This record gives sequence, structure tokens and C-alpha cells, in this order.
Amino acid sequence: MRHFHDGDEIYLEPWRASAFPVIKDLAVNRSSFDRIIAAGGFISVPTGSAPDGNAIPIPKPDADLAMDAAACIGCGACVAACPNAAAALFTGAKISHLAHVPQGQVERDRRALAMVQQMNREGFGNCGNIGECEAVCPKQIKLEVIAQTNSDYIKAAFTERPETASGGIG
Repeated sequence: MRHFHDGDEIYLEPWRASAFPVIKDLAVNRSSFDRIIAAGGFISVPTGSAPDGNAIPIPKPDADLAMDAAACIGCGACVAACPNAAAALFTGAKISHLAHVPQGQVERDRRALAMVQQMNREGFGNCGNIGECEAVCPKQIKLEVIAQTNSDYIKAAFTERPETASGGIG
């Protein structure tokens, strides 16, 4: 409500992303975000007692990047602000927060492929690197997570091979 004067008319509309169907009035269904996260699967960690905090040393810059990306709350502001209705910042944050820590390495390639493919199936638009998403993000997620995701996705597309119908690797 930055530039409106008393008596001006404003129009409120639901988010323009087809992946967020309108439930009622201005309420939208954001369960597509949940399906993107679910497509990411799991991480491999040993079970049992908690490891010592210093048992797996992680360089401070890597830990900082992981924590910054993990701050994403999935509010959808990035999608709403994007002229293409892209979910690249959200998906990038969810992929990148595990890309910088040892616990996320085993499934890294499979996670990047699965989550980006799910994002595309949900009907989100393509990222145009305009930056509106970063500008409106309440957790200040940076565009770098999109670049990290693109890098992981391209690498995974060349290294991961889909299983054939017979169950083998094609």
C-alpha cells in the first residue's frame, strides 16, 4: 500500500501461479510446495545416539550457505512476485540447504533431478533471473540457490541414468 491515497480503488487478486489453485476468495492451495519437498526424499544418516557436534567438521562458509538456504519458510512470496510464476527460489533453497553439508551428498544428484522435475510437473513457470523473488523474500534467500540448483541439476542429468522397465540401469 505504498502509493495509494485515501479513496483510491485497489484490486486484490489471488496469486497468478496455476500451481496454486484458488480455494476460496484470496486463499490458495500451496500443497504443490509439499510435493516438491516430498520428491526430494530423504538423507542418509547413521542411526543411534547423536554424534558429537564436532565429529563431522563442516567449513564455516558451507555451514553458512546451508543455514541461509534452510531459512526458507515456503510462504510463496517468491512465486507471487515472479512475472513467470516460477518456484525456482523455493526449490533452490530446499535443494541447496542439503548441497553444502556431508549428510546431503549421497542423494544429492537424485534429489536435484526429482525436485526440479516435480516443480515442472506442478506447472510453475521458468526462472528468468529477474530477481523479484529475492527482493520480496522475507528470509532474504539469495538467487545463488537457483544457480546451485541449476548446476546440480545439469550434473545429475548427465550422471544419473533412469531405470529401464526391466529394472536395470539404462
